[in-house]
Parts: sequence; C-alpha cells; structure tokens
Amino acid sequence: MKVLMIASEAYPFVKSGGLGDVLGSLPKALRDLGVDVRVVIPKYQDIDESYQEQMTHLADFQVDLAWRNQFCGIETLEYQGIPIYFVDNEYYFKRQGLYGFFDEAERFAFFSKAVLEMLPHIDFMPDILHAHDWQASLVSVYHKTRYAHLDGYKDMKSVLTIHNLKYQGVFAKEVLGDILALDESLFHEEYMEFNGAISFLKGGIVFCDRVSTVSKTYAEEIKTAYFGEQLEGVLSKKGDIYGIVNGIDYRTFNPLKDPALSKRYKSSYKSKLLNKEPLQKELGLTVDKDIPMIIFISRLVEQKGLDLILHVVPEILAEGVQLVVLGTGEEHYHQALSEYAERYPEQLSVNLYYSEEMAHKLYGASDMTLLPSKYEPCGLTQLIALRYGSLPIVRETGGLADTVDSYWPETGMGNGFSFSNYNAHDMLHTIHRAMTFYRNPEVWEKIVKNAMEADNSWKNSAAEYLDLYEELG
Repeated sequence: MKVLMIASEAYPFVKSGGLGDVLGSLPKALRDLGVDVRVVIPKYQDIDESYQEQMTHLADFQVDLAWRNQFCGIETLEYQGIPIYFVDNEYYFKRQGLYGFFDEAERFAFFSKAVLEMLPHIDFMPDILHAHDWQASLVSVYHKTRYAHLDGYKDMKSVLTIHNLKYQGVFAKEVLGDILALDESLFHEEYMEFNGAISFLKGGIVFCDRVSTVSKTYAEEIKTAYFGEQLEGVLSKKGDIYGIVNGIDYRTFNPLKDPALSKRYKSSYKSKLLNKEPLQKELGLTVDKDIPMIIFISRLVEQKGLDLILHVVPEILAEGVQLVVLGTGEEHYHQALSEYAERYPEQLSVNLYYSEEMAHKLYGASDMTLLPSKYEPCGLTQLIALRYGSLPIVRETGGLADTVDSYWPETGMGNGFSFSNYNAHDMLHTIHRAMTFYRNPEVWEKIVKNAMEADNSWKNSAAEYLDLYEELG
C-alpha cells in the first residue's frame, strides 16, 4: 500500500497547530504497519536552516495556473524513516509565516496542482492521495477533473481529512477560472459554489472518494446545522464520514524520558509532584507543591472557551488553585488575561507565547488541564495531558467527548472531568467537583493512574486508516 500525505504543515518542519502534529506522527504509525507512506508540504522560508541544508533536489518543472506558468522545484529529505517532499517556489512560499496572505487561493492551488504534477518526476505513484484540510483539498478536485484519465493516475483514490470544518478556503467566484482554470460548470451548489463564492474544502468533499475527520463524535456533529458551518447538507449527502480519533506520538510525549522535566516519572504521582515547585518558581507563583495547578495551553480564540474562563477567573482562583495560561491569539484575550494576571500575580501566570519546552513543563507539573471548548474536532491537548497525568476538565464535544471519561467514585472509572453545556458556571461546578477529589490523595492518585494507563497512541487509529485505505483499494 502506497500513500502520499498532502498537507500545508508537518512537524518538526513547520506547524501552527494540531494539523502539523498529526502529519509528524501519523505517518510513522502507518509505516510501522507496513505502509509505504510519504509526506509533501510547501517549502516555506520558516523551515529551519538545519533541515533545509539536508534537502536534496529531485526535479523541477512548470505548473500552469490558468494563464500563469510557474516554476516548481521538488526537494526531499528522509526524517525518521519517512520520505518528505517539499514543493519549492520562492514567489509563493519564501515569506515569513505560513498563512494569511492576500493570494492564499493561488498559493495553495499551485501547491495542490504541483503535488499531482510531481508524481512522475519522483517515481512514486501512490494508491491513495490523502489530503488534509482546505489547503490541500484541491488535490481531489484536480485529480478527478484533470488527471484521472491519465496512465498512472487512473487507479488512484483520494481521501480528505477535515481537521477543522470552520476553515474552508472560501474565495471569490473569479478564482475558479482565473486561477484554478476549472470549468464554469463547477460554480454550482452541487460542486464548489458557496454563498456566491467558491469553497476549496467543499470541492474537496464533493470530489474525494472518502471523507474522514478526527473523531467519531465530530463526524456526527458536522452533519448538523450547529456544527456544520453551512456544509452539513453536502456532508450528509456524501454518506459515511469516517471518524478516526487522533493519537499522539508516545516517543515524543513520554514523561519517563522527557528532557524538559525536572523529575521524570512513569506513573508515580509523587514523582510527578516534584516538577511543580521548580516551575512555580520559574513562573513567579507561590512555591508550594500542595497548591493545585490548572493549565490552559491553547490558541487564544473563541473556539477554545476563553469567554467561559474570563467570565469566572476570580471564582476559579477562589478554589485555591494556580492557573497557568500558555498560548497566543486574539488581542482582546491577551489584554483581558494580562489584566487578571496583574490582579493575581501569585496565582495566575499568563504566558503570551508558545514554546514546546514550556508546554512539556506544564503538562509534567500540573494537576489539571482545562479545555472548555465550544467545539473541538479532536484536540491533542487532552491526549498529552492524559499521558502526563494532568487530568483534563473538558466540555463534552467532539474528540473531547470521545477521549475523556468523567470520573465516577461509585465505579472508580474515569480519567478526567466533563460538563455538557457551554456555560461558565457549569465549568466552574466541574472544577469544584474535581477539587473535591484532589483533596483526597488516595482517590486522586487512582484517577491519575487511570489517565496515564489510557492508550492514546496512534496504534489503533493508524489501523483504522489502513482499513479505510484497503477498502478503497
């Protein structure tokens, strides 16, 4: 089985969120199952020079976008046993940052078409074209409309994985002809038309052979009006949406070997506690390992439940906890959190940046991880938190509902705490409930053990992807 993963980012080369993490870890799990899996991303300027120096040049050719005829180079390197290809064009990708430019439609149309054009040049004709999110969704559109009749392309099948339906790649109608060079007939509600514009993601959904998303609950949620982002009809018509929950790389996230931790540990809560005081000191919080620490690691955007947290910050801190925030996002959240940090300097640490090392320190030192998302396709934060014994407090949506089981003392089962309504006081009640168990060390250690024994590696999910590929093949 030969699979080409196509995405706009992949760890460790570039990442802006969970998509990059998935592309950095899922291919390795598939390789372990015997799949010849390879990855292709744009060659961004932001890729570290140490990786760029390892790349070798494979090929160069021209890619046409309507009246444009653009240079494309293909560079490659092997990373942890996975061949990685980089689509090179300095006009489109030699810029600081990954996204948010005026010509996004043209950049990712070029990328998608270049991927299909490169295959004969790299001597790799995959059985499965596996595209991720809107930036790669034109691969299935171009494949079906321009390439499927050609030798070598005829038997290929395409899979599109939606990591977040909110981001769809919506552009003006004119893009269809002027950039994509696709037939005017595709500007139709059955194909790519979307509220008078065109949607790259909708086109991918319509033309791919299978749609998957990153949790079973989200696969059902996106067929409803509340979660469907106006694509619920298209998704329902598509039929089965395969919900395959994300995993994490247990080699990367391993508290027993994590160099970021002051004290490494396997499953001992007492050993885990030894990480708290050094971090409290580093962050300027009151140094006391018995003070419960709640962390919030996320992009600071509405989706992640920031409005709920900001509504009750004083009440959360009144529980006698320390709250640590790590991440960047919208400026009004930066300002509101910073104002609270000034009022509660010994209890609240707001870190308006992102650092992998600091994230690992927080998972290793904290007692709880707060995730009150409005919606969450899968979420990796709760999976990492479980691995490190930082008990998740989540809203029951998407992948959070699929991976976090609320603790019940009657059965001794559960690996975290959850609430269903998107409501600040329901969240606060759940934090209070968690605190009642925290004050009973014997019970708390039992829940931590439950969390750390949960298997959220890619092992099971990779096998589900392989089943999907084989069904198509």
